[in-house]
Amino acid sequence: MSIVQSAVRTIVVDDHPVVHLGLRSLFDGEDWLDVIGEAFTPEAALAEIERSSPDLVIIDLSLGQIQSSGLHLVRDVRERWPAIRVLVLTMHDETLYAGRAIRAGAHGYVTKRDAVRDLVDAIRIVMGGDTYLKHGTDSLNDHVAHTDVPPATGVRSLSDRELEVYEMIGRGLGTREIAELLNVSVKTIETHRGRIKGKLRIASTQQLVRSAVQWATLDSDSANL
Repeated sequence: MSIVQSAVRTIVVDDHPVVHLGLRSLFDGEDWLDVIGEAFTPEAALAEIERSSPDLVIIDLSLGQIQSSGLHLVRDVRERWPAIRVLVLTMHDETLYAGRAIRAGAHGYVTKRDAVRDLVDAIRIVMGGDTYLKHGTDSLNDHVAHTDVPPATGVRSLSDRELEVYEMIGRGLGTREIAELLNVSVKTIETHRGRIKGKLRIASTQQLVRSAVQWATLDSDSANL
């Protein structure tokens, strides 16, 4: 394992204040970790990164009303500041989201339920130039081997945008609300809904909503830090 030689200037991006407090407590005593900034939204994160020039950004996938907005932020950070290391810290299960995060440009992925045990080591690995996933190299190879071909069945078959729409349906948002939040047309969202129904083999709008609500509830139940 590579050893970090100097203080790592870190920004934490999460929309829950308790997470910021929890991470500061977790990092207490780690003299090589220096939290120099915090942000609660993607827009604030980009401004803080521009101002502070960190070495590492820790990003949650769920920021505000758009469930997977963190993926978009990962892409933005990697495109604008390719030298910055990015680590995703989220409630979402690795099997569904880690590959998406790595393809977006993240250097590592830690779930919040594993943060107390794994996060500090994950930061050391990421800052040492390697990629961190809980299940190691085999998991990483599996995630990146299918960069352009998502898994073939169930929710894993949805594209990043389709999954985003599916989650927002599950949170009770209508087609027009989703379109406004994602800054796209209603027709585009209707197209995504149709594709989601086809991939999940759902026949009606009522079944789609019921399925999405069940998924959103199960997914959110895994949150823990």
